[in-house]
Amino acid sequence: MKIIAGLGNPGKKYRDTRHNVGFDVLDRMVGRFAPGDVKKSRFEGLTVTFNLQGENILLLWPLTFMNRSGRSVAAAVSFYRIEPADLIVVCDEMNLPLGKLRFRRRGTAGGQKGMANVIQCLRTEEISRLRIGVGKPHEHFDHSSYLLSRFPVEERPEVDLAIDKAAQALEDWIEYDTDYCMNAYN
Repeated sequence: MKIIAGLGNPGKKYRDTRHNVGFDVLDRMVGRFAPGDVKKSRFEGLTVTFNLQGENILLLWPLTFMNRSGRSVAAAVSFYRIEPADLIVVCDEMNLPLGKLRFRRRGTAGGQKGMANVIQCLRTEEISRLRIGVGKPHEHFDHSSYLLSRFPVEERPEVDLAIDKAAQALEDWIEYDTDYCMNAYN
């Protein structure tokens, strides 16, 4: 079993916001690999399970809100008793240019509060992650407001391309590993 956890906030209010690109990538994966599957409520989140390339895959949308995502991720990891190498977290990143993908095998949260909570709940920084650049706000724009804002129309094509590329990259992560993806996508 491999777990791909996409971070975001639940509800229509947050749909298509910068902070929800993790959810958007998982939605795209369902469309590609498990069309018609219904999300099940488990682990304080929603899940879809499918088989790809001989691997059982669990997609996890934590519904605990971004800053408490770790509770949901830790519950799934504990239930399936998986190793850190079989988990990847997908989240937004303000310190990357819009649409840029960056894989990391381990490390700090780098200011991403959802990732910080995952690290705290799992008690390790040995967690692979795929960060998706959402761009930086203008100098006087509040970071929280920026992350909770929707992408303007002119940015949407680039964001959609990044979401497609992230879904493909996660397929490569399933087949290979984080190191391969770091070389291929960073």
